[in-house]
Amino acid sequence: KSSALRALNEDFRSNSLKNKRVEKRYLALVGGSWRHGQRRVTKPLNTNARRHGERHVVVDTDGSYASSVVTPVDTCDLASLVEVKLLTGRTHQARVHLQSEGHAILGDGRYGNPETNKVAKHHKLKRLFLHASQLQFTHPVSEEKMTVLAELPDDLKIVLEEYGLCTG
Repeated sequence: KSSALRALNEDFRSNSLKNKRVEKRYLALVGGSWRHGQRRVTKPLNTNARRHGERHVVVDTDGSYASSVVTPVDTCDLASLVEVKLLTGRTHQARVHLQSEGHAILGDGRYGNPETNKVAKHHKLKRLFLHASQLQFTHPVSEEKMTVLAELPDDLKIVLEEYGLCTG
């Protein structure tokens, strides 16, 4: 029904700490060994910054409130597989929060580290290693909690094997 679609669209648009009707979780492969344990990263993000004429999101005290929970899944010296739960839904939030913690997502041409991206290419990574692994939302009619899981694609599983990490 179109009314259900409108309600879902509104839930996605207004996703915030107050609106817990939508929960998004991602798997990301980041450079370096994540040694922080589970960590809540709360840093304001400014989406109006520009770099080379393109929008470039930066951590900035004048930015909008943004919060993520990062949980390590597996780690080695070169890279770490982490789960990122977005508590807010800002543009490029996971990418910028991880980069601001010193662990840029591998394959990220915009916010990543060129040196670790070179190594990642050697380990068969051909794209940004950020995967939407779980989406949970409240059904707009029945109010039932719905969970959709997406398995890690084979090309990203191969990269994890190259690094000697588990597949999440």
